[in-house]
Amino acid sequence: MDELLRSRSGGKCELSHEEGELVVYSVLPDSYAGNEVLISKSLLGQIDGSEALQADAWRFLPDTMWSEVPAVQVLAWRMLNRLKGETWAADALDILYLDDEMMEWAKAVADDDNSIEAVVHKDSNGNVLQNGDSVVLTKTLDVKGSSLSAKLGTVVKNIRLVEENAEQIEGRVEGQLIVILTKYLRKQH
Repeated sequence: MDELLRSRSGGKCELSHEEGELVVYSVLPDSYAGNEVLISKSLLGQIDGSEALQADAWRFLPDTMWSEVPAVQVLAWRMLNRLKGETWAADALDILYLDDEMMEWAKAVADDDNSIEAVVHKDSNGNVLQNGDSVVLTKTLDVKGSSLSAKLGTVVKNIRLVEENAEQIEGRVEGQLIVILTKYLRKQH
């Protein structure tokens, strides 16, 4: 591992500032000087798209984006851009300033990142849903293939998002696991 990177980072992830197993990540394209960053191995899969993006794992970005290291700023911008469906990420993007050269670098492979863009689940009021949330049904729903009827006002706890479909979640109603359309529920606060 590059000693310059280890010295610059203090032996911690340059994004999350956590200790642990670290890897060198090249912020593409390679034509920009100083494009290597030391990151936590646990974040690598979400950055390169080989793992699903977990929004809550990136809540450190509004602090990280102010790094003095250009490659860290560019990587923070790219990740915030991929998470812009989250209110906190959109707010951070609104105040993040990159000069013209850094913005060009950040956008240089942004098209590739956008093809991996996370599916964002929203309730009938436009609130972003996460795995584990509780929701309330806004309509009585008849469950296909069952005599079960999920009544208006039923609270469904600990939901699971259907990864490929932003319009569906899974939850238990009367002990039965069912798929519910997001347009028929609202997030319980």
